[in-house]
Amino acid sequence: MRVYSATDVGQKRSVNQDYVFVSAEPVGHLPNLFVVADGMGGHNAGDYASSHAVRILVKEIGEDADFNPIKVIRHAIETANAEIIKAAESDDRYKGMGTTMVVCTIVGHYAYVANVGDSRLYIIQEEIQQVTRDHSLVQEMVRMGEIKAEEARSHPDKNIITRALGAERTVDIDFFDMKLEPGSTILMCSDGLSNMVEDSEIQDIILKSGMDLQSRGDALVEAANRNGGKDNIAIVLVEPFTNEVEKC
Repeated sequence: MRVYSATDVGQKRSVNQDYVFVSAEPVGHLPNLFVVADGMGGHNAGDYASSHAVRILVKEIGEDADFNPIKVIRHAIETANAEIIKAAESDDRYKGMGTTMVVCTIVGHYAYVANVGDSRLYIIQEEIQQVTRDHSLVQEMVRMGEIKAEEARSHPDKNIITRALGAERTVDIDFFDMKLEPGSTILMCSDGLSNMVEDSEIQDIILKSGMDLQSRGDALVEAANRNGGKDNIAIVLVEPFTNEVEKC
């Protein structure tokens, strides 16, 4: 397994509210764990929301006695949600904070994925496939047929999300599982990448021959910044079926 992760503040923001966690080694009963979180709130609140939520998630997964990956991840996200709400209610600096979260673990040839918000997970083989579904206002409009998919990228309300940790006491989580084929690459990212770089360009970068995983990750960040870098950028790249581990 090869793994690469990176975050970048982008071209317009002064604070990086994105946070990633990667472990190709076991965390609790999960054989590996990969997380991207994109915080929201005031100057410090979004930064704290994403990092605190991920720390709680990792701690809960590490202590969970269950072996079912979906149950383990669900419990950890629910606990992280409760802790974000608790922190926001106890400190005015964190009032109204929240964070997206996309979580993945790979068990054998299967990936188990959980998602809240508009951070994404893609699988790239010969083509690119978005596995997660954005919990955002514009994507709801696309699904309802009110706007076309190509209009969503430039829509003025594209940054309004409909689900996040910290938004409600009960968090609604989407789960996905899929069989991974040899040669698959998993990409997890915040909207600082997906809003700045078209899926087709992401695919071209990932499938470009002669580039190692770090070079492809760096190229994704560079593309987002070149196209405007209007938000923080977070990426996690995983090649499940290789013999080496590269944590960056």
